[in-house]
Amino acid sequence: MYSYEDRLRAVQLYIKLGNRVGATIRQLGYPTKNALKHWYRQYERHRDLSASYVRAKTRYSDEQKQVAVEHYLSHGRCLTWTRKALGYPCRQLLSAWIDEYDPDARRRVVGRIVTAPPRSERQKRAAVIDMCSRRESAREVAQKVGVSRQTLYDWKDQQLGREVPASMPRHRNLPPTASREELERELEALRRDVQRLQLEHDLLKKANELIKKDLGIDLRLLANREKTLLVDALRQIYALPELLTRLEFARSSYFYHRSLLCLDDRYAELRQAVVALFEANRRCYGYRRIHAALVRGGEQVSEKVIRRLMKQEQLVVATVKQRRYTSYQGELDAAPENLVNRDFHAEAPNEKWLTDITEFQLPAGKVYLSPMIDCFDGLVVSWSVGTRPDAELVNTMLDAAIETITDSSDRPVVHSDRGAHYRWPGWLLRMHNAQLARSMSRKGCSPDNAACEGFFGRLKNEMYYHRDWINTTLEDFMQQVDSYIRWYNQHRIKISLGGLSPSEYRRNLGIAA
Repeated sequence: MYSYEDRLRAVQLYIKLGNRVGATIRQLGYPTKNALKHWYRQYERHRDLSASYVRAKTRYSDEQKQVAVEHYLSHGRCLTWTRKALGYPCRQLLSAWIDEYDPDARRRVVGRIVTAPPRSERQKRAAVIDMCSRRESAREVAQKVGVSRQTLYDWKDQQLGREVPASMPRHRNLPPTASREELERELEALRRDVQRLQLEHDLLKKANELIKKDLGIDLRLLANREKTLLVDALRQIYALPELLTRLEFARSSYFYHRSLLCLDDRYAELRQAVVALFEANRRCYGYRRIHAALVRGGEQVSEKVIRRLMKQEQLVVATVKQRRYTSYQGELDAAPENLVNRDFHAEAPNEKWLTDITEFQLPAGKVYLSPMIDCFDGLVVSWSVGTRPDAELVNTMLDAAIETITDSSDRPVVHSDRGAHYRWPGWLLRMHNAQLARSMSRKGCSPDNAACEGFFGRLKNEMYYHRDWINTTLEDFMQQVDSYIRWYNQHRIKISLGGLSPSEYRRNLGIAA
């Protein structure tokens, strides 16, 4: 039932979209095609819609009713067949017409339903054996017992399970005149096979759920602790000796490892410390950085323990699938030589600088970042963030980087890609005045600037991807990028720097950061 406002809104949108039924229904989510056309015809006739909406009742003539009843009586007295053949009406209407025109046409059963007497387990077993042995067809066996074929198959499922076919295979070479005892032994052997296969299936399924193993794993190769977890998970369903035999697991070993699992967690405090470090560092520390942070705090623990605890607590650093690299291959003028040549190691600060531009796509718009990175320790020397990838973005960043040079003898090589930002007159003039050497990657070859691309990947994995930026303005996002880079320089530890941040590393060497 739709209100007057809903129907009027649908008709007005239908007229606005040029009488397009599909577009109107997709935009509103209602109504049906016929209802929308009916409302439109009513609106065109009266220039308005009725205040109350009442569904039109389909009326059939006496001749149509008579045809339907005669078809029902002459074609096997089937309501469904009559409806399919004539295309009308519904079952309730057809039943009412039959009662009206020919009250005695439909058979009625009045009184208590008489059920067949229950069959014993012995009778059910004998019927299933007769059906599986194929001495008689399933229909003949069902008629002999006095039940339907579906009931006979239900007995088979109860006795043997759904996995066993109704036709018993003769792979055991039973003679055609096998006795009932031999057939019962064959039936019992099939039941044991089904139970063994079900046990195998449940063990592999639990191994996949609990210890994250592949479904094709060899259960005998599992560790004793893993076998203990599987036995505990299935002990309510299967007997303990059956489980231990299948896993080739000694009973004493099972109880020993089960007692170890019941002990208190020896890593309870360490587990809390790992979780706290992971959350405090933007959920972007892997087990190596977590281990380095704990060692700095005086904790002596193995990396393997940290990795195991993080796996148990499901502390996973979010990553994104890499996309195929594409680049515009147009050339403005001759490019300088690639002086860096993929050697991103520097013996001292201000020896090799890397720069590039990356883009952030937000619901509010696009933001661009242009940093200058020192190959000595990965410090971000300077950066600029804006909403347009123009000359001002890169020139501002370059001016700030040149101001950090305190020693007149420092003349870093500035390496970039072949973008037009690094070929404009403003960039070339600043490079010439500061006596900085230019270096460019080969055309369409991002690995030539891999260290800078790696910084962009870490930045986006740790603060951009897997987050909701719907209600974030461009100004707020640019402030968050600025905050992240400052944290990156001052606090984010790097394993290659001995567990120190770039600023801490420089202070330890007596270099002003």
